[in-house]
Amino acid sequence: MLWPRLGKRLFGRPVTDAAPAPPDAVVQALAERLEATARARLGRSLAIREVDAGSCNGCELEVNAMAGVLYDMERFGLRIVASPRHADVLLVTGPVTRNMREALERTRACTPEPCWIVAAGDCAVDGGVFKGSYGVDSGVASVLPVDLVIPGCPPTPLALLEGLLSLLEAQDAPKPRATPAA
Repeated sequence: MLWPRLGKRLFGRPVTDAAPAPPDAVVQALAERLEATARARLGRSLAIREVDAGSCNGCELEVNAMAGVLYDMERFGLRIVASPRHADVLLVTGPVTRNMREALERTRACTPEPCWIVAAGDCAVDGGVFKGSYGVDSGVASVLPVDLVIPGCPPTPLALLEGLLSLLEAQDAPKPRATPAA
């Protein structure tokens, strides 16, 4: 009895649905706007440090999907960096737990200016389904000033990309530095 079922599962089609393909026209237009804006604001690509402040990992899966082959965020000039010392954006997911509060504050202290804080997901906004739990302080705004909120449980990769683009477009144009008189 076991062998026929095992063979059917091994050689049959998967029971999951295929991932929906993003609209090519939307993705292409988003890519052009994002690259132009990042280059104008920073003169280079946008470096993101993703910080999990105590989430269920749903948002992390979507961030990984954004970095995967379907969305390929590197082609938009976005890249995930391993150190907050190299980051322009702190992408915070999950509610801020008591154990992660100090780590989040230290991460922000290590991040150079300009630094933007993005709260991704409903839990990062206000605690989400974990709000009121004994181990959860609240959303990211209770610890750090938030520049952008991307709602969703979890937010889709396209919503994350659009949010990062809106963050760059909303910033004031960089002011030219004054050159000292010779």
